[in-house]
Amino acid sequence: MNNKISENSNYTALIIFAVAMGFLEAIVVVYVRELYYPEGFEFPLKELPPKIILIELIRELTTMLMLGSVAWITGKFFLKRLSVFLLLFGIWDIFYYVALKIFLNWPESLFTWDILFLIPIAWVGPVLAPVICSLVMIFMALTFDWFYKERKLMKLRWKELLLIFSGAAIILYTFVYDFGKIILEGNFLKDFFTLAENPVFLKVLTSYEPMHYQWGIFTIGMAIIILGNIFIIQRGLSEK
Repeated sequence: MNNKISENSNYTALIIFAVAMGFLEAIVVVYVRELYYPEGFEFPLKELPPKIILIELIRELTTMLMLGSVAWITGKFFLKRLSVFLLLFGIWDIFYYVALKIFLNWPESLFTWDILFLIPIAWVGPVLAPVICSLVMIFMALTFDWFYKERKLMKLRWKELLLIFSGAAIILYTFVYDFGKIILEGNFLKDFFTLAENPVFLKVLTSYEPMHYQWGIFTIGMAIIILGNIFIIQRGLSEK
């Protein structure tokens, strides 16, 4: 099948949007750090007002909705929308750190720890981990989109999706492990929705310092994702 699909991505516009979002997100973080970490962001975390934590959660949710909305209106089919979302997410996340480096000269290195996300609990890890994920997402997006436009790949199979999402779940585990352990071992799960106001939890939180990231488990998760992509590429290349 050599007839190309007319549904093409305007990569220039998508890249500009993703880069701009990365810078905008970084600017918001600059304001937050100026207010609560004027000496520079580092662990242990400082106690933030519950209202600010709620606003941060809403900010993260709306960011995902913005990326998803652009992906939705760019494509008509799942694979196209998925490839656009992966592309936007990867570029946005990388340029978020590029912008922070420009504005704050932070992170100090790719092994500097950061709060990556807050939904449903805080994700933490060295900056290098999400950057690797973003690079893989961009590669996946470009690969899927090329096969799609060449009509060599119209949808993903369940085995491929299972590998990709299983690998992603394993990587997610490495990000949420520390805070999940704090919540479970401290018996805070029953108070999950009021943790920002729980003085015992806040005392534990403000003394927490990440020490060891589970790179081995991260590598396993990434290998599973890559295996899924190998199956997809092999299938795409075998199509005439």
